[in-house]
Amino acid sequence: MSLNRRTLLAASAILAMPHVARAATVTDGAGRVVNVPARMERVFPAGPPAAIQHYTLQPRSLLGWPRANRSAELPFLDPEIGARPEIGRLTGRGNTTNLETLLALKPDLILDIGSVARTFVEVADRVAAQTGIPYALLDGRFDKLVESYRLHGRLTGETQRAEELARICDDVIRTCRARIATVPVEKRPRVYYARGPRGLDTGLGGSINVETIEFMGAANVAGGVRGGLATVSLEQVLVWNPEVIITIDQDFAANVRNDPSWAAVAAVREGRVHLSPKLPFGWVDFPPAVNRMPGLWWLGKILYPALFPEDLTAITRDFYGRFYHRVPDDAQIAAVLAGRG
Repeated sequence: MSLNRRTLLAASAILAMPHVARAATVTDGAGRVVNVPARMERVFPAGPPAAIQHYTLQPRSLLGWPRANRSAELPFLDPEIGARPEIGRLTGRGNTTNLETLLALKPDLILDIGSVARTFVEVADRVAAQTGIPYALLDGRFDKLVESYRLHGRLTGETQRAEELARICDDVIRTCRARIATVPVEKRPRVYYARGPRGLDTGLGGSINVETIEFMGAANVAGGVRGGLATVSLEQVLVWNPEVIITIDQDFAANVRNDPSWAAVAAVREGRVHLSPKLPFGWVDFPPAVNRMPGLWWLGKILYPALFPEDLTAITRDFYGRFYHRVPDDAQIAAVLAGRG
């Protein structure tokens, strides 16, 4: 992250200001000690996972969104908060916010949820030192979600609300894990996760993009190699011959059933290509945040229908009301479950 003269002057001015009263120090998800302001009124999310989780916890203090919400997404969010401006992102692919812009927004806290690897710790330490703004990192892995909410609550002072959301997530995770445990490994479906209009981008073993698919006990056919997202050949997919295909791409889902080059794949032949819900945020991926929680129920019904008899309409209505501060009507829920976006 480069600093020009104006940014350095702005940073110096901020650092020269009297210190804001501190309510506490909190150790974040990377083991860093963060000085928490006494008043938490302006929070800058460093990337999409932070924006979504903070919106669910303390929407009033969310400064804006890394990407402005689209017209199809806005009806599922609080009208005033959902329409807040695009402010860019500090981390991840295509970071678009420089320190001068960040300083102009005057956040009380910078929040990043995702990797807590050394690279991201170094970014957080550098930005905090240059701006004087507290910068907290939370672990964004799916298995750290409950812990992340509780820590998020301590950072913001929203401990009661954070505990409520953490317990909801914990209950769902425990329920799904217990049901899946009854299915012998050899009987769990072999799944291919298809991204992109050709369906040839996928998540390797351990990729954050397929965390919930793997959590639900499915055998990720691309999981033999560990890594992130990768592009594979159709020939490789034919060799894997998955029983189920999960996709987030509408074009791929619409066209694959009539594409002769995919006809030999068992999932296509047997009509087991499933388009993931994505309004206002993806249920399986994109971004990898708490928005994936209802996706566990959706995946459960696809992978183990006898074990997951719950009504997805009711689950959607409840989750959106509790987490997104907006209760959708039946028509909106139908649009969500159809994978529109």
